[in-house]
Amino acid sequence: YEAIHRFLNPEPIPGTTIAIVAGIGIIINTITALMFLRDKDKDMNIKSAYLHLMSDAVVSLGLVIGGIIIFYTHWFWIDSILSIVIAIVILLSTWRLLKGSLRLSLDGVPENIHIDDIKATALKVAGVKELHHIHIWAISTTENALTAHLVLEQGITTEQEQKIKHELKHQLEHKNIHHITLETERENEPCEAEDC
Repeated sequence: YEAIHRFLNPEPIPGTTIAIVAGIGIIINTITALMFLRDKDKDMNIKSAYLHLMSDAVVSLGLVIGGIIIFYTHWFWIDSILSIVIAIVILLSTWRLLKGSLRLSLDGVPENIHIDDIKATALKVAGVKELHHIHIWAISTTENALTAHLVLEQGITTEQEQKIKHELKHQLEHKNIHHITLETERENEPCEAEDC
């Protein structure tokens, strides 16, 4: 709104001061953002901080360019154009973060987890016949949970069942699932209507 208002009514602004202050902003924001670079894909909060700092650095870069242009040309409307472009860049860069936040708040399946892959992992464990009624959701920005019905081969003992569950949980930890609840049943075993 302010950018459009200033575009219609340009006001004189000090281009040199803008460029110098924005240049300092580029350095500070870029160095700080690089501190979050390594862990930005592991935690949504860190990713949010990283995107915020990088957006600030981009904003500062735009202001440096705008300050230099304004200093030499006195085209004060450039400030408004840059403000609109920067607003669009920020909206586009945060769209993915917004989608991830919504997925987390609505208990959606995390983006990097695929149910077919989870089923395939389960079927590789000896004694497992099927995995169904699978529910996967994020319980934080770094941890995911799963509940499912685990169908085992006929004749599996209670001791073997515990080993199978332990092995499957271990395999699923490598798939970024940390809290696992498995309800077991045997192959061809009749089940209650709500469990089938």
